Amino acid sequence: MRIDIYSDMVCPWCRIGKKNLEAALAEWSKVAAEPLDVEYHAFLLDPSVPPEGLPFRENLAHKFGSSSMVDAMLQRVTEAGAAAGLTFRFDRVSRMPNTLLSHRITALLPDGRRGDWIDAVQTAYFEYGRDIGSLETLLDIAGNLGFDPGDLRERLEEGEGTTEVEADLEAARTMGITGVPFFVLNGRYALSGAYPPDRFLEAFRKVAERERESGGRTAPPSGT
Repeated sequence: MRIDIYSDMVCPWCRIGKKNLEAALAEWSKVAAEPLDVEYHAFLLDPSVPPEGLPFRENLAHKFGSSSMVDAMLQRVTEAGAAAGLTFRFDRVSRMPNTLLSHRITALLPDGRRGDWIDAVQTAYFEYGRDIGSLETLLDIAGNLGFDPGDLRERLEEGEGTTEVEADLEAARTMGITGVPFFVLNGRYALSGAYPPDRFLEAFRKVAERERESGGRTAPPSGT
């Protein structure tokens, strides 16, 4: 079974959804013979954010109406994150970054390390308030994961990773994705939102059953 995940680095629910998915995958591996292949895809929650980013709280207040609404939203995310075993320190976050560079780096990394990269970038942002729109910050994070910052810098300067990100964004538009996290199972079944682990497991079982019944015939993504 294949799972395609569309997410953005600055989306806290994407971080929570990824953690819940990983918990579900660990449980699924205990009872299912068929492995699950996870692929990560770029999504931009706000493509209009400039390369230098925007003030974090001011930007959210502009979008959601008031500082009190922002406080309530961030508190809700913090509590949901804690329930999933994740820490969110929004008091340390000062910038709303443009995430295009981070997605391009994702595309340049080996498939098996992309999940680690996404975790590291989101930890840097949500727990330490680092500016993940900054190339230097991203290269530092990559270096800490054992990647060659100089090689990545050179490849980014040559434009690598752009085509892959653009293809992801176009695929998301074609599927009508307007919010993330968004999960596509076997190219046929869609899940939208930060599902808890038991809901993911329920979806895995349904998809596996439907695949057996249909013989794996392909169809456009639909809700489970």
